Amino acid sequence: RGYCSRRLRRLRKTLNFKMGNRHKFTGKKVTEEILSDNRYLLLILMDAERAWSYAMQLKQEANTEPRKRFHLLSRLRKAVKHAEELERLCESNRVDAKTKLEAQAYMAYLTGMLRFEHQEWKAAMEAFNKCKTIYEKLANAFTEEQAVLYNQRVEEISPNIRYCAYNIGDQSAMNELMQMRLRSGGTEGLLAEKLEALITQTRAKQAATMSEVEWRGRTVPVKIDKVRIFLLGLADNEAAIAQAENEETKERLFESLLSECRDAIQAVREELKPDQKQREHSLENDSGKVSNIQYLHSYLTYIKLSTAIKRNESMAQSLQKALLQQQRSDEDGKRSPRPQDLIRLYDIILQNLVELTQLPGLEEDKNFQKEIGLKTLVYKAYRCFFIAQSYVLVKKWSEALVLYERVLKYAREVQSGAGAHRNSLKELPDVQDLITQVNAEKYSLQAAAILDANDPHETESPSQVKDGKPLSERFETFCLDPSLVSKQVSLVHFPPGFQPIPCKPLFFDLALNHVAFPPLEDKVEQKAKSGLTGYIKGIFGFKS
Repeated sequence: RGYCSRRLRRLRKTLNFKMGNRHKFTGKKVTEEILSDNRYLLLILMDAERAWSYAMQLKQEANTEPRKRFHLLSRLRKAVKHAEELERLCESNRVDAKTKLEAQAYMAYLTGMLRFEHQEWKAAMEAFNKCKTIYEKLANAFTEEQAVLYNQRVEEISPNIRYCAYNIGDQSAMNELMQMRLRSGGTEGLLAEKLEALITQTRAKQAATMSEVEWRGRTVPVKIDKVRIFLLGLADNEAAIAQAENEETKERLFESLLSECRDAIQAVREELKPDQKQREHSLENDSGKVSNIQYLHSYLTYIKLSTAIKRNESMAQSLQKALLQQQRSDEDGKRSPRPQDLIRLYDIILQNLVELTQLPGLEEDKNFQKEIGLKTLVYKAYRCFFIAQSYVLVKKWSEALVLYERVLKYAREVQSGAGAHRNSLKELPDVQDLITQVNAEKYSLQAAAILDANDPHETESPSQVKDGKPLSERFETFCLDPSLVSKQVSLVHFPPGFQPIPCKPLFFDLALNHVAFPPLEDKVEQKAKSGLTGYIKGIFGFKS
């Protein structure tokens, strides 16, 4: 919208087609007589695009402010009005046939968008079909490079046509919409929210007939509508994830499924709060058996944690492929995956498995606990394997070898304890492949360790050892120090360190206490006795 406004201002200034001055507005219209420059048609096109982009902005804001929907419809009507004017001007003899067809398709598209918002499905479908037909003809009439743009427009319009057909009454359009949503990795524009609402509405109709769900031999009634809708769409979402063509689409579908699951869990939690006392009473009566609503909460939490594990496992597999390709190509440039990234993913998976074992109502289920224990061993084996790989990169051969032995220990425990739980381990990575890979890595590690020990170039020479001393303290020794040409060169210790110096001596006269001085009484003048006579003599100045 901002770009269109600036472009309009530049075009009017360049064409000297101003709407008056700063004091007075003088409206002008583009007519066929002044179509000497094709930029006059751009004026009308920018007006229509500005109105349409403003409508799309209001579409986003209308989610929180419903009153803006009226302004949205007004802007769309304004865009259609400008498109009609553009189509009328393009009927002039000065305009070529290609531009005329594009103007008609543009007019049909905006009309279809307006009817789509008004939920006039038949009129919207006719307008979109007209637009699609024009673009298909243009794609066939020009070169392949130009046809790519027209075919792209046809693909953008097709979901809108199928959505209109579904609302008119064509039930087969729903499956096609789901396939389009899956192939494109998500719809955009006005159709995105409407398609999601349509899917929710369809599931809501089916949810009216759903009253209970069975999990691990226990049937639980489902009375919350949001939970019913989620459970009905669970199989479709899992099928869509399995059919996803690329990792981005799969990741988006995983996030969507987890978001819906969190909403369903929140709805169950709100039902659990007022039912707290009743649940405690049922625990006492049923000898520790959890209530139905608590068991349903455990089931939804199990779905959430299992989905998170599948998502992290999918990410781990993609990282393993990228890591293998990196080892083959060794390309430089952007950041490449490391074994540490895989360790983090397996840490999260193991944490999710710990949470699964703590679900209320499943503490006494021995089969469930056994399955989770086996899955934990599988993921621990893979985690140890990639920790060993990270040690190999830094040439810590002994640590890596110990970890490889730990991987084999975990894998053998899985194979010996699988037994009747092999069906639950089918979805997990195959530990036999891991054992084969670890055996190969062990031989490679031992060979690398022997070569590393016998390689003289790897041993450090005194001239290459950095002891951390500054340059002023190693003038007599040659040392290859690249830091000397850097900004953090170490020349001297600054500030200098403290050095010991002798203290100023302190003198204590200890002999004085042991010195015997000679008597001096004979050398001291005896003082005369004083009395009244002496006092009188002193007054008058007489001396004795």
